[in-house]
Amino acid sequence: MASLNPPVCDFGWKAPDFNLPGVDGRQWSLQEASGVNGTLVMFICNHCPYVQAIRERLVADMHALRELGINAVAISSNDAVAYPEDSFAHMAEVAREFHFPFPYLFDESQEVAKAYGAVCTPDFFGFNAHHELQYRGRFDNQGRVMTPVESSTRDLFNAMKHVAQTGRGPVEQVASIGCSIKWREAAE
Repeated sequence: MASLNPPVCDFGWKAPDFNLPGVDGRQWSLQEASGVNGTLVMFICNHCPYVQAIRERLVADMHALRELGINAVAISSNDAVAYPEDSFAHMAEVAREFHFPFPYLFDESQEVAKAYGAVCTPDFFGFNAHHELQYRGRFDNQGRVMTPVESSTRDLFNAMKHVAQTGRGPVEQVASIGCSIKWREAAE
């Protein structure tokens, strides 16, 4: 399994809209998922060890960010045929098990991941209230470590807290690291 790093933030890039099914039975758009002070669009999946390592801390941070007016939405764009653990049914199970406080959406066509330029899981896109990109960095400095050490950073939380307070993300950002998005084979 190859680890990938997405590019760092292209400040001001506008969030593409989407209309995707959620495991809660609803269709979700960017506007419906948006918070008053900003929106975090996260590309995640079920089977990636980088995502598995942060799930509990991610849920806690998303609860705290919601209090600051930042809403979040998670999108899985992996090929669920080749990776059945990332199927819509399994997404619903994971969302229930970890009590996701955000919509978990399925990008079966992979068009949303392509529109965002997502390359790995997790890949975080932090937008301000005007849907302008302000953060595209890592969750923290722990990578795939399941139990963070005391010196663990909270890069994503601190960046989005700053966005909530100022509308701007930090100038210094460290790229996320994760597993590649599992793209479907092109039809012949």
